[in-house]
Amino acid sequence: WKTGSFEEKHIALAIQNRVSELWAVDVHPAAQIGGGLLMDHATGVVVGETAVIGNNCTILHGVTLGGTGKERGDRHPKIGDNVVLGAGSTVLGNIRVNDGATVGSQAVVTKEVPPGYTVIGL
Repeated sequence: WKTGSFEEKHIALAIQNRVSELWAVDVHPAAQIGGGLLMDHATGVVVGETAVIGNNCTILHGVTLGGTGKERGDRHPKIGDNVVLGAGSTVLGNIRVNDGATVGSQAVVTKEVPPGYTVIGL
């Protein structure tokens, strides 16, 4: 994505658009995704352009890794290794969810999550 030609970027966006239409999954082509990702029942998952997802993470349905709308440039979350993002959870802004953390279902996260912590609620 970063070094691709104009045509290659358009192809990537066309594929992303079609996947979004068919399966209701919106992962920007520029998002960085590590190995071993489990996207269980991925319907409704949204991953923003500057998001980074580490290795061996689990993302359940309805998860959003998005921006706050107040930032420019690097504006999406950074997810560490071995993180679990529960169904319907929302992580907003250029924050970090550190290694081994768990974000509970329907939680809204706007601040950094320390390694190994579990967060729920707002």
